[in-house]
Amino acid sequence: MTKQTRRKFTASFKAKVAPEAVKNQETLAELPKRFDISPVMISQWKAAFLENMSAAFEKGKSKEEPDVNTQELYAQIGQQKVEIEFLKKSFKRLGG
Repeated sequence: MTKQTRRKFTASFKAKVAPEAVKNQETLAELPKRFDISPVMISQWKAAFLENMSAAFEKGKSKEEPDVNTQELYAQIGQQKVEIEFLKKSFKRLGG
């Protein structure tokens, strides 16, 4: 008995199959034969496609917004600059 590995599909392949499923020009039994994939996968990709379709029309919003606080980062940079200057002055006083 050989172990069957899972097939991985690219996003471009999924983007090709999902709209075909949405068009309803072919039945859910015909599409798996045409693309050589499970009807369950086609149904899942169709649902994901329909769920995320509105994202194509959203303006100014990125898919992933950074979860870092820029003010916090600027404060940390300022603190480090102060510490570096302090260390430089201390080193010069010690004869460095």
